[in-house]
Amino acid sequence: MKNQTKIAKQNQESNHIHQEKLRQARAIFNLKFNLLKVSIVTAFASVLLIYSGNLSVEKVEAAQGVINAIVLLTHEITKDTNNRLDNNKND
Repeated sequence: MKNQTKIAKQNQESNHIHQEKLRQARAIFNLKFNLLKVSIVTAFASVLLIYSGNLSVEKVEAAQGVINAIVLLTHEITKDTNNRLDNNKND
């Protein structure tokens, strides 16, 4: 009886971790997809503004650098969180 209770608790905890990973994956996918859309729009707008002479290349590169930094940061946070969830699952 104790073994069944222990197994049920482990299954429930494993299911909870799996659900949390899915929730985080959805949130990160939405964030990255939206950042991709912003990046595409800013790239096209930047090209137009550069050729019209209203914006310097340095400002465009700085803006793209900020967007790239945000994408990398979200990737690192996601990877770290998934590693922690996997470690909790193995414990």
